Amino acid sequence: MPGVVALDAMGSDRAPRPEIEGAIQAARRFGISVTLVGPEETLRAELSRHSAAGSLPISIAHASEFITMDDKAVQAVRAKRDSSMRVGLRLVREGLASAFITAGNTGAAMATAKMVLGGLPGVDRPALVAIIPTAIGSVCALLDVGANVDCKPHNLEQFAVMGDIYFRSMFGVAKPRVGLLSIGEEEGKGNELTRESYDLLKQLPIDFVGNVEGRDLYKGDVDVIVSDGFVGNVALKTSEGVAHLVRQVLKESLAATITSQVGALLSRSAFADFKKRLDHTEYGGAPLLGVKGACFITHGSSNTNAIKNAIRVAAEFVQREIPLSIEREFAALHSKSVAQ
Repeated sequence: MPGVVALDAMGSDRAPRPEIEGAIQAARRFGISVTLVGPEETLRAELSRHSAAGSLPISIAHASEFITMDDKAVQAVRAKRDSSMRVGLRLVREGLASAFITAGNTGAAMATAKMVLGGLPGVDRPALVAIIPTAIGSVCALLDVGANVDCKPHNLEQFAVMGDIYFRSMFGVAKPRVGLLSIGEEEGKGNELTRESYDLLKQLPIDFVGNVEGRDLYKGDVDVIVSDGFVGNVALKTSEGVAHLVRQVLKESLAATITSQVGALLSRSAFADFKKRLDHTEYGGAPLLGVKGACFITHGSSNTNAIKNAIRVAAEFVQREIPLSIEREFAALHSKSVAQ
């Protein structure tokens, strides 16, 4: 595993408890060094509740301020210069941490990352990637899921390239199948953005399979799905809502119909496996592709398991040198286009 992962300990809705408990579990289970970023006195008080923390590779970087979910992103980034987000991202920029994770204000995290880390050459806008489970046991990467509400066709073109690189690097698929999220599979379907983007994606050196629909997120027939951030975020949040509904309905149905003790044990085991497959906390945070470094953003409602897995995935992301791969491949594409 790579060096230190910086964790915004004041980001989640119940901070700093989930962050500290997640850091302890990640350090204990995966051996990852974690730097908690936030008000030192507050974090030390919470750490003192865990006797095992003293023997783990966990440190604290003091930040006197933190950005709340109610803060307006741009104003907070400018006004709170010693926020836990800014301090944590500075650690990455200065080489004192290999990755940064926050469960805080998404808009503020993206603005701070772009300001502190800067963008990769050739990438106009970074994109957030979400991992979605499929019916065949694989996963699908959806991007963008909220970093860019309004996009131009060339933005989606860049998202497709970054998504292809990310999926190859993280999941070992030599040639990921890349689709464009639209309202029909036919080439002419969709709005002006998707129709123009389709023409650009056809020319890329990727395995572009054409338009895909919302239901294709879960089939396993495509590995990467590209969208603007508005549509992608709606698709992601709808997916999470449906998953929660299915888990709840199934749980209630099993409780009402299983009567024998053996049947209850079997159904409990099956339900636990089913719940884990649909649990977004198992997949870690969403990487912000296109910035100079590793920045992950996860849910404000993140629990201990979500934080633990975000730390694990961030460490793997750094180990696979994905930002460097994106930079190299964009440079190669630019050189090729200039030569032509």
